[in-house]
Amino acid sequence: MNVFMDRSQLINERKRQTLYVALCAIFLTNAIVAELVGPKIFSLEAFMGIAPAQLKIMDGFVLDFNLTAGVVLWPVVFITTDIINEYFGKRGVKKISFITAGLITYVFVVVFFVTKLPPAQFWLDLNSTDSAGNPFNIEEAFDKIFTQGMGIIIGSLVAFLIGQFLDAHTFQWLRKLTGSKQIWVRATGSTLISQLVDSFVVLGVAFYVFGNWPLKQVLAVGIINYIYKFIIAVGMTPLLYVSHYVIDSYLGKDFAEQVVEDAAKTNLFEKNSD
Repeated sequence: MNVFMDRSQLINERKRQTLYVALCAIFLTNAIVAELVGPKIFSLEAFMGIAPAQLKIMDGFVLDFNLTAGVVLWPVVFITTDIINEYFGKRGVKKISFITAGLITYVFVVVFFVTKLPPAQFWLDLNSTDSAGNPFNIEEAFDKIFTQGMGIIIGSLVAFLIGQFLDAHTFQWLRKLTGSKQIWVRATGSTLISQLVDSFVVLGVAFYVFGNWPLKQVLAVGIINYIYKFIIAVGMTPLLYVSHYVIDSYLGKDFAEQVVEDAAKTNLFEKNSD
């Protein structure tokens, strides 16, 4: 009987570790890709086939929903954060957040180095015109796309870490109020609060501290970004429940409840030991 229990516990532990690795892989991949595609600005209205919003946020600023392509993926990062928090606690979130921040820094260092490598002449010659036959400098285009200012890099990393830690702590604070029920309240609530800070920190550091944007423009664009993130966070609530259903089915209902309870106890212990 003891052998059976030991083997059962071993299987459950392997499942728990596999789950954490899978969630971290989703988190890490989407965070890095979001940083790489971030330089592209797209029109949400054009994508949806509607007229520009022309929102008068502040005096002198009439804005449309022109967003960085990175916002398409960041909601996935934050919903994954909430799932990791639910099953592995704040410690699990902080661990992957630091790893991701380190790897994002590594990616930017590599990209910066690669843009300094001299291009091969045949590569320039083969790509000297675009699809319409117009002159085209592929080296300049490559550098423009992949090279971001240091202010954007610093702003992105600072906002990422602040957002992650705020999300993790808010999630657990809401969990104390809601108990094991109402997952959508703590998940959506923590995301909305953390994204409120993230939306303004990244713009403030990148374009106000290191750039030349006036404070009004930072606030206006930040409001546009947050409106979008607010809508997406609420819209992704069903995906949160689908994810929990899949995970609970994988772990088994009883073991899944144990994992969630252990995560909550770990968070309580960390708070009391601070």
